[in-house]
Amino acid sequence: MSHQEPAEDKVRAARALLEDVAMRHPAAVFTTSFGAEDMVVLDLLGRDLRAIGVATLDTGRLPQETYDLWQRAEERYARKIEPLVPRHEALEQYIRINGVNGFYDSVAQRKDCCQVRKVEPLSRLLAGKQAWITGLRRAQSVTRAALAVSEWDDTHGLHKFSPLADWSEAEVWGYIRSRDVPYNVLHDRGYPSIGCAPCTRAVSPGEDLRAGRWWWEDASGKECGLHVKEVVNL
Repeated sequence: MSHQEPAEDKVRAARALLEDVAMRHPAAVFTTSFGAEDMVVLDLLGRDLRAIGVATLDTGRLPQETYDLWQRAEERYARKIEPLVPRHEALEQYIRINGVNGFYDSVAQRKDCCQVRKVEPLSRLLAGKQAWITGLRRAQSVTRAALAVSEWDDTHGLHKFSPLADWSEAEVWGYIRSRDVPYNVLHDRGYPSIGCAPCTRAVSPGEDLRAGRWWWEDASGKECGLHVKEVVNL
């Protein structure tokens, strides 16, 4: 993984955005999947910006390495990361109808699985919130090319902020390396993007960053449903 430490003004701008969110939006939350970008945002929040809550989607099928990083992150930043889990009845019904690995059978069944394990729990978390912070970047995929740093998310009725929207992958890793930020060891094994274990694989040199996510699907629409709704740039 190449790395290039981001310019200090870029780092300051991202931190300033988070400070502004903390000041202007009392009910704000950062959702992390413990990817490289999310670890940068968590490090920018540090131990002091506690007005911004931190939560993660525990789908029940994450790699063990992700759970290990979850624990290390809580210890490093001295804060609890709220778990969001699927509704038991909905998950039972999905498995009963589609099978335990039914998400491989069709795009529709995969999206239904993501709906149960990710989208619905996230909707519960964001209900009543004023601001949602993500670690998304424009360069991550074709579906995120128009991402803005600040947007209005009409689906959830709140402000959505992506402080690393204009960062490159090299800058993300430059920040991590220079500040000794903890990260998922799967990144060292060829996994640039990490989701649920059965839906993530390592990629070959030169492949798209998200080629290992739902690799059996077309790249133009590979999203789980968390970040595909219409938003208004601010």
